[in-house]
Amino acid sequence: QVQLVESGGGLVQPGASLRLSCVLSGGTFGSYHLAWYRQAPGKEREIVAAKDWTGISTSMADSVKGRFTISRDNAKNTVDLQMNSLQPENTAVYYCAALRTWPIVAITQIEYWGQGTQVTVSS
Repeated sequence: QVQLVESGGGLVQPGASLRLSCVLSGGTFGSYHLAWYRQAPGKEREIVAAKDWTGISTSMADSVKGRFTISRDNAKNTVDLQMNSLQPENTAVYYCAALRTWPIVAITQIEYWGQGTQVTVSS
């Protein structure tokens, strides 16, 4: 059974950076496309960034382009989300996700979810 475990969340001030990491176990890492989603209180879960299994194709939400970067390391079975210039509106629980269909057009394509990691941006 595939498991995804996130780490790296926390409380930061506006303008700060955080790096989230997710490790996949129980499956063949290179078989999965990987994504980061987030869910803020009272809002629907939304996609933040995704990278296909080759690491070549990347998709980023417009709201984070230029500030967030997704990367994957097929040797370490990890996918990271580097978040720079964080703002209060980025506060949410961030989830790692794995799927085997690309591109991502619907949340129903997600096959596996991590437990989530809280990111809070506040002064």
